[in-house]
Amino acid sequence: MAKVAFLVANDFEDSEMKNPYEEITKAGHEAVVIGLEKGIQYKGKKGTVAYISELTVGDADANEYDAVVIPGGSAPEDLRVNDEVVKFVKEMHNNSAVIAGICHGPQVMISADILKGHVVTSYRGIRDDVINGGATFIDKEVVVSNNIITSRTPKDEPAFIREILAKLNS
Repeated sequence: MAKVAFLVANDFEDSEMKNPYEEITKAGHEAVVIGLEKGIQYKGKKGTVAYISELTVGDADANEYDAVVIPGGSAPEDLRVNDEVVKFVKEMHNNSAVIAGICHGPQVMISADILKGHVVTSYRGIRDDVINGGATFIDKEVVVSNNIITSRTPKDEPAFIREILAKLNS
């Protein structure tokens, strides 16, 4: 089974963390919550869920993971300015691991400079950022471009989760 990193900071979009996390673990994969600090409780922006980080991103070894999931909300803005987060995502991409981001999640991919030549989707508000990061943007519920999986909003979660599980199970 696969080992999946979930990158979190406060104010992630609740369902964009909760639903993929639950479905990935239900499918038998190992999910590891990784934050900027270890042992900190990170809360969703709607306050319906919270997760305690098991590791700091600086202590996480990209070689040990098959995928990383980046939920949206306000958290990606905090994550993308952290050099360890950027390094981790870049290393995961260099290892051809699955990089999955929904809503504002692709902001971290932009900062890791991994979107050039890929086709992606995202929350409409960061469309220009994605394009300026070198990607081709399309407005679709889910887009798979090699190892990168992107979706727009919570309503697209079923398709987002389906494509993550398809990659993990292939």
